[in-house]
Amino acid sequence: MTMALPKGKLGQESLQLLKRAGLPVEGVATEARQLVFTFAEEQGRYLICRPTDVPTYVEHGAADLGIVGKDTLVEAGAEVFELVDLGFGLCRFVVAAPRKRWQQAGQSFAALMAGSRRVATKFPRVARGYFQQQGMSIEIIKLHGNIELAPQVGLADLIVDIVSTGRTLKENDLVEVAAIFQATARLIANRVSYRLDYQRLAAVAEALRRAVGPEEGKSC
Repeated sequence: MTMALPKGKLGQESLQLLKRAGLPVEGVATEARQLVFTFAEEQGRYLICRPTDVPTYVEHGAADLGIVGKDTLVEAGAEVFELVDLGFGLCRFVVAAPRKRWQQAGQSFAALMAGSRRVATKFPRVARGYFQQQGMSIEIIKLHGNIELAPQVGLADLIVDIVSTGRTLKENDLVEVAAIFQATARLIANRVSYRLDYQRLAAVAEALRRAVGPEEGKSC
């Protein structure tokens, strides 16, 4: 069984959960140069990936299971099974606007959108889907970082981004004007692997669900 784990803080929290679930993690480090960790006795291995690549490795069968943020999963649009809400890595997708523009619109989202057409984001699929649901036509400007800069220099009217504390928005004089959805880490599975090796993969999912606890460890 192969599991794809994300680099960074999400990967570190993943290892802590795997350990609580009784899965082997000794010597595994998500920030090391080594990218593959094999446990021959347990017949398992971990692949250390960029978070945005985890859904791809799982979808195409390079990994049977993976741990990934719901935000990344939705944006990827990968054809995978979503098994367990792991509860950690909480963040929110929001629409944010410059504070002055929001005040001029009387803090009305409808009034704000009447004069706003360009939206900067790292998550075009999420942004486009949200505004389509609202029946609003917008122009998506995809950026790879420093999204908060776009409204300051006139590149975009609004942004769609993920936030946890909201501190970065505040520091750039932006305010949240609409919530899209909350995102937490999820256990995902390759569809073919889950059917062919159901007992083993389902057992791992159940072990993680128990390790998380009843409140967060919900089936998806």
